[in-house]
Amino acid sequence: MKITFAKPGQPARGTLVVLANDALKIGPLARGLLAKSGDLLARAAKTAGFKGAVAASLDIVAPAGLDQERLLVIGTGKAAPGTLDWQKIGGAIQAKIRSGATEVTIVAETADGTAAPEAAVEIALGLRLGAYRFDRYKTKKKPEEEGDASTLKVTIALAGDAQARKLWKAREAVADGVDIARDLVNEPPNVLDPAEFAARAAKLTALGVTIETLDEKAMKKLGMNALLGVAQGSAKPPRLVVMQWNGGKKGATPVAFVGKGVVFDTGGISIKPAQGMEDMKGDMAGAACVVGLMHALASRKAKVNAVGVIGLVENMPDGNAQRPGDIVTSMSGQTIEIINTDAEGRLVLADALWYTKQRFKPAFMVDLATLTGAIIIALGDHHAGLFSNCDQLAERLTAAGVSTGERVWRMPLGADYDKQIDSKFADMKNSAGRQGSSITAAQFLQRFVDGNDWAHLDIAGTGMAGPQNDLNRSWGPGWGVRLLDQLVSAHYER
Repeated sequence: MKITFAKPGQPARGTLVVLANDALKIGPLARGLLAKSGDLLARAAKTAGFKGAVAASLDIVAPAGLDQERLLVIGTGKAAPGTLDWQKIGGAIQAKIRSGATEVTIVAETADGTAAPEAAVEIALGLRLGAYRFDRYKTKKKPEEEGDASTLKVTIALAGDAQARKLWKAREAVADGVDIARDLVNEPPNVLDPAEFAARAAKLTALGVTIETLDEKAMKKLGMNALLGVAQGSAKPPRLVVMQWNGGKKGATPVAFVGKGVVFDTGGISIKPAQGMEDMKGDMAGAACVVGLMHALASRKAKVNAVGVIGLVENMPDGNAQRPGDIVTSMSGQTIEIINTDAEGRLVLADALWYTKQRFKPAFMVDLATLTGAIIIALGDHHAGLFSNCDQLAERLTAAGVSTGERVWRMPLGADYDKQIDSKFADMKNSAGRQGSSITAAQFLQRFVDGNDWAHLDIAGTGMAGPQNDLNRSWGPGWGVRLLDQLVSAHYER
């Protein structure tokens, strides 16, 4: 899809999109364009029951009096739309034009004639997010899957087109980052093993990101036995990928993001039930988010020093696989009794977090992981679980979630929960059973942050197979890229 911003002129003959509020008022430019159609809009709205609610649509084919083949009216609601509302409006437009349209003109003005460049680029972001498809492995498509968004030409008409083009560069970088994360989550596990995942992350060098890839030998030398224990049952060797974007002041303390990258999770010896196991290709959604985020930051040349670290493993059962009852020594020197080999993501993150803290001494660390089914029971798939030892960081993540629609809900931490992971035979155990299991998993991770400001996002409910809407029709939603980009841009760029 090609999106351009231009000053208002004669719209293309294809689809014309105008915006109307809840009183069916449209802007002056739209009124001029629709002048020859008489009371078409009012009559069609009455017939269709269109009330102008945010992102509601009224679709008029072959509109009388207009040169366009189609008139699409999108609601903006009663109050001035917010950032997320504009994205939803863009998503609603995309949902309507994705089949059959080749040229679209969007008149980006509200009823009072306002045409803010900021609103226009959020509409464009919504268009991009809603256009994503993952169909590269389909040789035949259903009728509703036909159509190619890549050939669609969209012109967003507004007076401030030059400013919109400037702003769009940054928002387009975010859209690209989300698409990268979606691609990674959607890929089948026979394609995306740890080595292939690392190779795809390494493509960020083209944007100026410094990439280091640690192989099994290097991790063994560092003492990453928690991570390596998860991988030892797989024929696919693990990787740890370190990504650095230095867009801030030289020597300034970086911010850090750590992702769980279990490219496929059978549960190991504590094997999962067969039903639904195919979804465990998405158990690397945290790592996918970190790669997408690093792409976004580098592509928009964010004025921040940022580090992304992802631990990439496959959790498989074979004669060499880790057993319940094993004790491993993590990179931190702390020992871990393995109770359940399906509680593997925290083992990967334990070494990745410790490595990140010790090497980079970041201002904060945020880790993302599809960690526990318990968080889905608690929050469903509309919020990610947020655990943090820093109130300010938690508050900023919560605000960023409200702004982007990638919402988080803060969960408790505490000494009583911490006692549940104490082990009789080692410093800790990797599973404390069902009660409060998303919390005890976070307590486990907290033992590896060494007092650093830290937040853990349990994205088991949001990182894959979450709710679909006009902004996301993908099984792998690329969740977290917009959230964390907003966190960085709002508070940590200098």
